[in-house]
Parts: sequence; C-alpha cells; structure tokens
Amino acid sequence: MAAHDRTEWVPNPSSGAPRNDPEGRPESGGAPPERLGPYRLLEEIGEGGMGVVHLALDTRGRAVAIKVLRAHVAHDSDARTRLGREVETLSRICDDRVASVIDADVMGPRPYIVTRYVHGQALDEAVDEHGAFGPEALLRLARGTAEAIRAIHACGVVHRDVKPGNVLLEDGEPVLIDFGIAHLQDDVRHTVGGLVMGTPGYLSPELVEGAAITDATDWWGWAATITYAASGRPPFGRGRMDAVLSRVRAGEVDLEGVDPRLAPLLRASLSPRPSQRPHADEVIDALERFAAGEAATVPTPSGGPWDGGGDEEPVPPPVGSTQVLLERDTNVLPRTPAGAAEAKPERWAPPGPTAAPPPSVVGEPRWFGDDAWEAGGGEDDADLVEREGDPRIGMAMRTGLLAAVAAGWLAAFSAWPAIAAIVLGVWSAIARATDRSVTGLVLRRYDHGRRRSDLPWAIGLSPWHLLLGVVATVVSLLLPLAVTLAGIFASALLLAGARGAQLDPGDPITLVIGGAIGLTMLWWGPGGASLRRGSRSMARRLVPEGLATKVTTAVAVVFAVAVAAVSLSHGAPLLWAPFTGNPLGP
Repeated sequence: MAAHDRTEWVPNPSSGAPRNDPEGRPESGGAPPERLGPYRLLEEIGEGGMGVVHLALDTRGRAVAIKVLRAHVAHDSDARTRLGREVETLSRICDDRVASVIDADVMGPRPYIVTRYVHGQALDEAVDEHGAFGPEALLRLARGTAEAIRAIHACGVVHRDVKPGNVLLEDGEPVLIDFGIAHLQDDVRHTVGGLVMGTPGYLSPELVEGAAITDATDWWGWAATITYAASGRPPFGRGRMDAVLSRVRAGEVDLEGVDPRLAPLLRASLSPRPSQRPHADEVIDALERFAAGEAATVPTPSGGPWDGGGDEEPVPPPVGSTQVLLERDTNVLPRTPAGAAEAKPERWAPPGPTAAPPPSVVGEPRWFGDDAWEAGGGEDDADLVEREGDPRIGMAMRTGLLAAVAAGWLAAFSAWPAIAAIVLGVWSAIARATDRSVTGLVLRRYDHGRRRSDLPWAIGLSPWHLLLGVVATVVSLLLPLAVTLAGIFASALLLAGARGAQLDPGDPITLVIGGAIGLTMLWWGPGGASLRRGSRSMARRLVPEGLATKVTTAVAVVFAVAVAAVSLSHGAPLLWAPFTGNPLGP
C-alpha cells in the first residue's frame, strides 16, 4: 500500500552482530538474518503490549521498523480485521512529523505492521538524560507535535497515546510514532483483551470517566507531553494507576520547578474542565511569547474544541481583554532580570542537524509506560511484565439504555413504590460490588500482569465486595432518601395549591417527581461514581451492543409509558406492599 516514506539507509550489521527473532529469542551465531515477508530482520529494538519491534531492511535496502504482533492479537480474528482497517487509513497519512505506516500483513500467520524507521531519541529519554527543555526547545516541540496531531486528525484518526515515549526527536524535530492503539473516528469503539489502552497521566479526564473518544484525547496528551518536557517530571506524578488517574480527574498537576511565567498556562491546559482549557493555537502563541522572555498569557479560555468543532459553545471574552492565567492572581510577572537565568538549572535544547541523536526504541517501549510504575523504582527489563490498563476506559457508556431503565424504574415507583425502592437498593449494592471487583482485578493485572489465578481470586473476593457494596449502598441512600421524601411532600404541596384541591403525598405524580430527584442525587451525588461505573459494567455485560440494546431500550420505554399511564389513571399506586397502606398519608 502506498504511503509517504522518509527512511534512511543503514549499513548491514556485521556477521557477528547479535540478532533476535520476532518473539525476542536470540538466533544462532552464524545463522543468516531472518526474513518476514519481503523484509530482512536485523535486530530487536523494542517491545510493547501489542508486539515486538524490529529494525529491518526492505527490498531496496531502506531501514524500516516492523512490529510483529503478539499472540493475543494474532489469535483474535476480529482484532486482525480492525487492525487491517486502521492500517488502510493510517497509510494515507503523509507528513514528515509522523512515522507513517508503509506496509502491513495483519491476516497472515505472523501479523506485522511496517512503519518508517525514525533514527532519534525518545523525548522521555532525552529529558531523563539532559533535563527539562528551555523555552526555544519547548516551542519547537509544541509546534512539531501539534502539526503531527493535526495531520492524523485530518485522516480521521485519533492516536490515543500521545506521550513522551511516543515522540522521537529526529535531528531535533519531533516525530510522532506508534499507532498501536489508534482509533478510527467513524469506527465502532472496541476493546479486545487489553487492545484499547493508554498511559495514565496522558489520558484526558473525560476519557478516564468513560466519555467518547474524540480529537480532544490527543490534545490532552499533547498538553501533558509539553508539561513533561517543561518540568522534567510526569505531570501527574508516579505511583499506582488509580492514584495517577485520580490526580488527572482532580487537575492536580505537578509543576514544581517550572518557570512561574509558564506554569499558569500549563495548569490551564490540563484543567479537568474542558471549558477552562486554552486552544492549541493559543498555547503555541503563548509559548512564542515565553520564548521571547515574556509571560505566557492567553485570551480568556473559549472552551471550544482543539480542532474547531464539538458540542461546547465558546464563551467570548470582553473585547480586547487578555487573561493572565495565574492561580488566584492576575498580575503579569516581570521579565526575568538579566543574568537571572544563570542561577537556574541548565535547560537542554535538542541537537541540530549536525548532531545526530543516538538510535532509540521504535514502537511501544512499555504497555503502560514508566509513568505508571510504583513510585520509587521501575523494573529490570528481564522482569518486565505486560502491563494492562483499565478496559473500561473508552468503552460505550450505555447512556441511552440506562436512561430507559431509569424511566422504567420511575414508572414502577409510581405503581409499586416499596418494591421499586427495594429493587433499586439491590441494584445499587450489586453495581457497587461489581465496580469494586472489576477495579480490583484491573489493579491486580496492572501490578502483576495476567495470571491464571485472576478468576479464582475475583470469585473468592466476591462476598467481601458484595458486603462492601451493601454497606456503601446503605450509607449512600441516606441523602437520596431524604431528598426523595422532601420532593414528594414539596410537590404534593405545590400541586395541591395549583389545583385548589388536596393532593396527598404518595400520589403517583408526587412519587414520580420525588423519585426523579432522589434518583438524580443517588446517581450524581456523593458516592455516585462507583454506582455509575458498576451500572455501566453490568449493562455492557448483560445487554450486548447492537440489536439487543435497541430492543431492551424499547421494551423499557414501552414499560415505562404503560405503567405510568395505568398508575396515573388509577390515581394512586397499585400496590404499597409490603406496607398495608400509604405510609406517607395522614
């Protein structure tokens, strides 16, 4: 398949050079180099969760990078089909700042993907070795990676894993690599055995919460990558995956050591609220001013999407106004006095064309990356386990299905209040237990990789998770219950005044109003996150996507309309059991 190619010639390795086969096993000393299709494999240069990456030569002697996919992809026909569609789209990307896909065979016995070989050092390695970037280097990085992201978005692709490890510096210019988990914007979201992943600290808060995959996913990773280069530190720290994701959702970005003229811009760019983030063009303009020795200021955040489309309406600033993004302060900081830079730690600038950077790993260095490891240390490569992320991230939220079920419950609450309340309590307990079980399994697999004991471990802890779910439900229902009762009595009073007639609490209308208020509080109030995650997991497990979802949603809506019509025409709930009568009446 045709694709833009800007590879370079490399000399053949000496006959005594060590080589590895596509699964990482050393070849015998005098054996000829292995071939994969028309490509001659030279040496292994990296590995990740999806495959092992090799430096290879094509039929014309040009260097390419070949990722040989792992067994969990090779044995999944659906995954192969999706990868094939993605490769077809990615091969259309023609940009010097993207390691384009040149060729692929995802349907053969040993699936592989061929990309342009980038002779450059990874951004995270450069920062570890030389320190944080200076203003000029930071601007160069931001411009180059922004151009790369716009190039892939123009082809309808979301990279999904923009991070320092996936940015190589070729002659000082950034090149975006590794489309192993790229997502087609017009394709159905998918998750197959850890195929849909990302790196904690570089996933947007919306994606962490389970929102749809959009261009904003890559722009968040872009802002986090720039922040990493400016500070020399992971923007949301290190540690357990759940701790890092919690800091992402809260916007607790680590800007220690960042120039105070730049810190407010970076903090705003990583705000958990999309409406508070400046546009990518505004960020680059601010970095230009910062490189010129000024404070990094941007106009009042528009709240618009990074690429100029989306659902949010921009909030126009006052004419001619400019906001200096300083936390609890609006004073423009003075320029740095001459000589003040000498007292600061030396900042590194990428080498120019005359200084060729050393070769680096092409592809996925690690599945979840160093940024998600336990604080205080990593692991030797020999002991490296295959990290797995949270498969719930990026999956369908099932909002329509759950909304239809909620409508059905409200109708049932107007007809059989006590029974409906008991059903809601049972659902809440099971959903919270499900969330605890899935989260525990995700963290276990992240820490240790997949194990045969995973399923017995999850089953063994199920009673404990259920007990915790019951306790959490009892506690979390207190506030919604109070709100429900207040809504019932308040609506009864208001409706009675409007009608000029008595309307007792417990009338179907008051039950629907109070129940809707209480259900909203239960879903979005304190402790609601666990209920939401668990409910979505249960919905995805019990009702497959497609026809089953449509039928179930339709049945729930019909049930809601029919039951509500009957109870309203009856003028009272059909059954108060296990109560003998209306416990809310006089």
